[in-house]
Amino acid sequence: MSLPEIVEADQWLTARRELLKREKELTRLRDQLNTDRRMLPMTRVSVDYRFTGPHGEVSLRDLFAGRRQLVVQHFMFPPEWEAGCPGCTAGADDISEGLLRHLAARHTTFVAISRAPYAKIASFIEGRRWPFGFYSSFGSSFNYDFHVSLDESVAPVMYNYRDAEGLKAAGMAWATEGPVEQPGVSCFLRDGDDVFHTYSTYGRGTEQVGGAYSFLDLTALGRQETWELPSDRVETPYPAMADFAE
Repeated sequence: MSLPEIVEADQWLTARRELLKREKELTRLRDQLNTDRRMLPMTRVSVDYRFTGPHGEVSLRDLFAGRRQLVVQHFMFPPEWEAGCPGCTAGADDISEGLLRHLAARHTTFVAISRAPYAKIASFIEGRRWPFGFYSSFGSSFNYDFHVSLDESVAPVMYNYRDAEGLKAAGMAWATEGPVEQPGVSCFLRDGDDVFHTYSTYGRGTEQVGGAYSFLDLTALGRQETWELPSDRVETPYPAMADFAE
């Protein structure tokens, strides 16, 4: 592994200032992208998805735990595997109680969902002390509908917003050639009894999440620091964060 070039302090300062210009540009672009993401249209979830957790069967709406938003990590763990994906596992290890408290303060819940039967999931997570809910979508079309389980024999293949032909043209024919599991993150918004899908990201898009703010930046309500929400997106003004502190 090569090390950076050694230079004098004034040369380092010049190079650092040049890099700072690019960092500031990236920050401005990221802020605009986050704004545009919050304005992305949403679509109603009409399927009554059912999941299995530690206390039995629950609905998608139940996963919100009474909060306004839900962030789902599509955890790679199909029924035929004996353990979950190592990469997904590493990401889950980074989810702390503090991060979840920050999300809850902004009325947002985080859960993981896999296709493996819940008995396998329970065995896999035993002793890991993960502070978030982990649910099984076994027997449900959830993973296929949100394009993280790819199997042409079950549903038309689409991954990262490319259909089968687009995947082949992009040199990703492997995604169409048999059962494939992929990671992803999906966000949902609850308005009364209605649940809406607001956003999903796949592939390297999942690498942008890490802290509470990065998760919130994927959601329709964002960081909720200015409370300037479009009037046609919610029925009433969003309450202060303190109202939801646990």
